[in-house]
Amino acid sequence: MAYPLGFGSSKGGLRVLCLMPKNLKRVTGRNDLHFITFCCYERRALLGSVRSRNLVIEVLREVQAKYGFSLVGYVIMPEHVHLLISESPSVPPAKVIQVFKQRVSRRMRGKKRGCTGQLSLRFPEARGELRRFWQRRYYDFNVYSRKKLWEKLHYMHTNPVEGRLVRHPREWPWSSWSFYATGEGLLKVDPVRSTRRSQEKRRGAHPLQKTKSQRVGHPFAIQALSVCHPRNCAFKRT
Repeated sequence: MAYPLGFGSSKGGLRVLCLMPKNLKRVTGRNDLHFITFCCYERRALLGSVRSRNLVIEVLREVQAKYGFSLVGYVIMPEHVHLLISESPSVPPAKVIQVFKQRVSRRMRGKKRGCTGQLSLRFPEARGELRRFWQRRYYDFNVYSRKKLWEKLHYMHTNPVEGRLVRHPREWPWSSWSFYATGEGLLKVDPVRSTRRSQEKRRGAHPLQKTKSQRVGHPFAIQALSVCHPRNCAFKRT
């Protein structure tokens, strides 16, 4: 996978990206998708419960409705989150992630903006109150081609298997696998329209760039996808 060397750590057979390099350069405005990774504080399994993961799903739905970005893929793991999203028409990805993380943190702590008081939900594996819920910053990889798009989707969907949480992605409802496989899931996903490479090359368009016919309505139209369909992929837990 295209991760910076030295920024990940192995845990249960799964490579988790948590330590962020300094002076990260965010590239926006190119109509790329963004593969985003961020972790819980000190890589703790603060999302280890069904309740906490369901809360993350709820907040993600709210933030998507607020900012209007396309959610192409996702997976909620016990200690980190992966998102594959488009850019919002109103704010940069950094703002989207900031609001998402703040809302999850406040609700997990049982706090509302401007309020103080005792936590209503203690963090798993935490003795007392942690300094923060999320690790600072996040990792952002620009997805600029169909190959990278499916590479990142496959990586996300196999995360629970590689992490030895389940034997097959269908057993982990907190990811976009079910939507790609069955059209149903905890969150509605916006699959990128499948376009033949030859057509893209002939038109001279960016592989993920919208055509004139796509500019009306949602930026990425929902359509059946034939490349690496989840039901045709083999998953093994070793």
